[in-house]
Amino acid sequence: MLLVLCVDLDDDLGRKTDFETPVVGRDAVEDAAVALANTDPEDSDVNVCFQGVHLHDEIDDDRESVEVAVVTGTAKADVSANRTVGDEVDTVLASLSTGEDVHALVVTDGAQDESVLPVIRSRVPIDGVRRVVVRQAQDLESMYYTFKRVLADPETRGTILVPLGILLLIYPVAIVADELGLPGSTLGVISALLGLYVLFRGLGLETAIDDLVERVRVALFAGRVQFVTSVVGAALVAVGAVGGVEAVDAVADPDPQALGATVAFVYGAVQWVAAAGVVVSLGRITDEYLGGGFRWRYLNAPFYVGAIALVLHGLTAFFLGQGFADLSYLAATLTAGTLLGLASTLAFAVVEQRYPQDSDSGLAG
Repeated sequence: MLLVLCVDLDDDLGRKTDFETPVVGRDAVEDAAVALANTDPEDSDVNVCFQGVHLHDEIDDDRESVEVAVVTGTAKADVSANRTVGDEVDTVLASLSTGEDVHALVVTDGAQDESVLPVIRSRVPIDGVRRVVVRQAQDLESMYYTFKRVLADPETRGTILVPLGILLLIYPVAIVADELGLPGSTLGVISALLGLYVLFRGLGLETAIDDLVERVRVALFAGRVQFVTSVVGAALVAVGAVGGVEAVDAVADPDPQALGATVAFVYGAVQWVAAAGVVVSLGRITDEYLGGGFRWRYLNAPFYVGAIALVLHGLTAFFLGQGFADLSYLAATLTAGTLLGLASTLAFAVVEQRYPQDSDSGLAG
């Protein structure tokens, strides 16, 4: 059996006439169409009902019978409307007294009603879809529904409307800036902000920033010491950068080469960066201890940082030709750094072997 199924997703037929849905049968559908046309001649669902009757009369197939029905949704035309259409399709199928396999030919008045096709397809195979709209309004309705879906999608809305809104604000902001006597760089700042936004969206960096903000929030409320030590470490690195720049300025050569400037920068910053590494590693060790995941080998981190800093200080001081940094000083720093790293590794490896229970329990016993 072929079922010509007319879809009225927003339930104009049920709301504007006295007909109860679903409406099944050729004469009943025609009467419903006439009633809806008398109530609201401009309603496009009138065309849907008459098209269903037309297809019913037009299809003449001796191999199978043809039936026509109208199913409706709800006034909101949302998910609940799709569910209502599904229930009415079940009612229609249950009312068909036939032993034949039922196939559907769906008739709609536009793209919005066609959103319910998956619901219908889950209940009955669909042989085709007929869209019935006034010819002059077909493209307009499709464009309207597409634009409506774009605005309903949060991701698309943020991608399109936010830059558009910023662009529209540039002109009034420029007028306000001119009235207030602000410098012309205001437009440059706005353009830079817009460029950064587009760049972040294009590269997908907003996800990384959201993850960073989430980690910071969790660290704040979870009482993690590493959050505080990371802030202190960042401050020490900033101080180290200043110290490195001052060391570059203090180089005897007024125009140092790239290699010399790099060596001077490392010489001036290494002690501050090393302090930052030690502070951050101690914070991480503390969090591991409090969380029950402490291992003795974790204590190697600050010693490794100190060893690396000692080696770098000796190398950079030697290359810069500092008064105290002769070949003996370089050899001493290289030896001391190596011994410090080896000694810490061996020491904590021995402790971990002798006290495995303490390490496994995180010393929280």
